[in-house]
Amino acid sequence: MKRRTGWALLLAANVLCYCVLSFYQTSDAASSPAAKPPFANAVEQRMEMIRLLTEIRDGLKEQNALLRSGKLTVIVGQPEKLPAKR
Repeated sequence: MKRRTGWALLLAANVLCYCVLSFYQTSDAASSPAAKPPFANAVEQRMEMIRLLTEIRDGLKEQNALLRSGKLTVIVGQPEKLPAKR
């Protein structure tokens, strides 16, 4: 009878371990890293910087052309009064 109880306890322990391990899942950290790169794409960043610098250069060319032409007029006026803070 002790032998039969031992086998029953061993079977119950195996079933319990199987049930516990069946709920085990890998976390997002353990999944494949190829799904999302950890850093931004350097080539895209460089292209964005080049595009922005080109826009800045074009704006400066326009401003310099206006200043050199002498057709630039500056109008100075009184600043608008801001409402008093209470």
